[in-house]
Amino acid sequence: MSASEATEAEVVVVGAGLAGLRCASVLADAGREVQVWDAADDVGGRIRTDVVDGFRCDRGFQVLNPAYPELDRCVDVAALRLQPFGAGVGVRRERGDVVLAHPLRAPSRLPGMLARRAVAPKDVVALTRWAHGALRPGHLKRGGDTSLVTALDRSGVSGELRRVIDRFLTGVVLDDSGATSNAFALLLVRTFALGVPALPAGGMAALPRQLAAPLGGRVALQRRVVDIARVGSGWQVTADDGSRVQAREVVVATDAPQAGQWIGGVSATMHGVVTDWWATDQPWQGPPMLWVDGRSGATGPVVNTAVISAAAPSYAPAGRHLIAASALLGPGRPEPTEDQMRAHAATILGLTGADWQPVIRHVVPDALPPQLPPLVVRKKVRDPSGLWVCGDHRDTASIQGALVSGRRAAEGVLRALV
Repeated sequence: MSASEATEAEVVVVGAGLAGLRCASVLADAGREVQVWDAADDVGGRIRTDVVDGFRCDRGFQVLNPAYPELDRCVDVAALRLQPFGAGVGVRRERGDVVLAHPLRAPSRLPGMLARRAVAPKDVVALTRWAHGALRPGHLKRGGDTSLVTALDRSGVSGELRRVIDRFLTGVVLDDSGATSNAFALLLVRTFALGVPALPAGGMAALPRQLAAPLGGRVALQRRVVDIARVGSGWQVTADDGSRVQAREVVVATDAPQAGQWIGGVSATMHGVVTDWWATDQPWQGPPMLWVDGRSGATGPVVNTAVISAAAPSYAPAGRHLIAASALLGPGRPEPTEDQMRAHAATILGLTGADWQPVIRHVVPDALPPQLPPLVVRKKVRDPSGLWVCGDHRDTASIQGALVSGRRAAEGVLRALV
């Protein structure tokens, strides 16, 4: 086919991230002719895995929670061979460290944590007061939403426990201002109570690749869309290589900044993250947890760190070990140096870091859309222009949200094609 000729399809999906792949899969399963175009050299969007000298390093530290309801609808979870982290969080204290088990997933461990003064009785009361909405999700809809910082203040969560919650959730939502929707934070807490975050044996890239596999030749990579134009009752999509396709419907399945080029009313604001990965020959003696700095005077850039290979042995060659640490990026927040990241991560883990060898650094300025109050779980998937849109900026800012939004967009397209 020459560049001047245009192919035809019922639907074109622009973007091969989770939302776009989920959308295309639903359309293909319904017997519709769909094409997926993406500018990258592999599927996955922001979910990618680099393999460096046998180490699997996900672009921006990510985990997969098997409790996400949408996963069972579209993914063979068992085939991912998930490797779970411990159900809790490791905490660097003023003196020594402690592991805080998830109070909703492992309540039987609370007495032991109280006995070791990991938490005080008043902390349990305050935490329960704040987290009860996670156990009663209907409460989130009945009550007014507010910011996370306001909700924690009202519940009386303070001291070391407050620092741990703040820093743990900072690493999840990539925002340390406390402005995140409290309802969204409680949805996350509920998910953590129902399932333990894990990593696929083949890296996080295994998730989008599994979604893409049944689509086969319907996915075209390294095809950057430069124009989407109305042609009669349909659309013409043009790529930078001159390829053109005419379609009845077009779904924009990119991240928020890119979607804003085609769709009105989409905020381009995103939270960023930088993740450093190191290799070491020294085995880790601690639990396979995500670790945070619980000290009151902590000033380092790291929001969380983990010995990844302790939870996911497939991420490192035999006899070697892989460590990751992440820090926030954004306005007024310069990118930390590798030395700063290494020193803080080593302190949190109680190690020296002297023998850590850098593997790779990932800088992801557009990692997650903000989730501000009041929480709007379902945003419209059709633009007034007639274009469809999906992505984690249309539902919750999560893997669950991306998958759900892709399905919702596909269901809307199917209704329009009747």
